Amino acid sequence: MADEAPIPQASPVPAPPVALPVAPTLTPQARLRNFALVVLGILSAGMGLKGFLLSSHLIDGGVTGISMLLSNVTGIPLAGLLPLINLPFLILGYRQVGLQFAIKSAAAIAGLAICLAVVHFPDVTHDVLLTSVFGGVFIGAGIGLAMRGGAVLDGTEIAALLISKYTPLLKVSDVILILNIFIFSVAAFVLSVDVALYSILTYVAASNSLDFLLNGIEQYTGVTIISAEFSEQIRQAITEKLGRGVTMYQGKRGFGKRGAQNIDMDIVFTVVTRLEIPQLRAEVRSIDPKAFVIQYRIDDTEGGMVKKRPLH
Repeated sequence: MADEAPIPQASPVPAPPVALPVAPTLTPQARLRNFALVVLGILSAGMGLKGFLLSSHLIDGGVTGISMLLSNVTGIPLAGLLPLINLPFLILGYRQVGLQFAIKSAAAIAGLAICLAVVHFPDVTHDVLLTSVFGGVFIGAGIGLAMRGGAVLDGTEIAALLISKYTPLLKVSDVILILNIFIFSVAAFVLSVDVALYSILTYVAASNSLDFLLNGIEQYTGVTIISAEFSEQIRQAITEKLGRGVTMYQGKRGFGKRGAQNIDMDIVFTVVTRLEIPQLRAEVRSIDPKAFVIQYRIDDTEGGMVKKRPLH
């Protein structure tokens, strides 16, 4: 009996290579814009520090406030302390966010230190109240511009993000608040109560300036609209007259003092800017005066049919 010919075995098909996520590449125009924003942020923060706060021995909050407090106590120039105190937070930023963010932030903080050491800023005023308020405005604007450019001038947010990640009871804003309470309490003992109180004004002014620059007058607002019978008409008004996208939820009405009626209904959700809210509410009221409208702040959005804000 002749030997049977071996059955050819199909060679294994190699598995397709796994596609790794690729970081989005910025256009040259976007890179130039980000660079300009960071430079403007450095100059603005430098003006707030050197043109207002340093001559009056006031401090800000966060890592910058710690550096200013140590500078007042030890006499070491602020330009030398800023990169040193921010270094641990930059390492955290590298581990939590990425190398590119850490490099940009390190360059921005180094640029601020060089700006404080080299650039001459006029001492604008010796009025302590004006100094605390306008110094905070310039610092907050500087931090906001740098953040728009993809960097930070203060490592407080990085540390707060990490702490809140491992402590669910504390939000990022809670961590920043606790840190600043500690900083200003130490300032009250080391410097004086008056300096600490004026420094709190500086921090409040900086926070509001930063919030306005990041969110602007056209801050995004989420709006939920509950209408018993006119959800479809409201949806059409939002999409056709305002040109905004909507999401429809399925819900039930009648839960309250009148008992559970379990009547199905559509719930309308949309995102608009603060300037669009009056027109939206007018459209809703013209369709259903009894509609239940809920609105709440949204920090940012991506995609969808929303109005693009400046610097986004």
